[in-house]
Amino acid sequence: MSGKSKPKYTEEFKQTIVNLYQSGKTYSQISQEYGISHSALANWIKKYSEVKMDDNTILTSKQIKELQKRNAQLEEENLILKKAIAIFTPHSDKD
Repeated sequence: MSGKSKPKYTEEFKQTIVNLYQSGKTYSQISQEYGISHSALANWIKKYSEVKMDDNTILTSKQIKELQKRNAQLEEENLILKKAIAIFTPHSDKD
């Protein structure tokens, strides 16, 4: 058994580290200064990086994933409603 446990970092700390990276610090500098592994830093960058939209809205990758999930749910609900309309709409033989 390993007597060494992984350190727990707060969300705020992770965001601060990502901001340091985005402002120009390298992986090596951050890793040496804060003792964070390259893989942890890569995961944090992927998770906490922000995307600026045309209307100056800023989204995180987490928000984008939530929007994608919601979009898929709405598309499925729309498909169900279209099928229900097809079932309940009477068809005329005169067409």
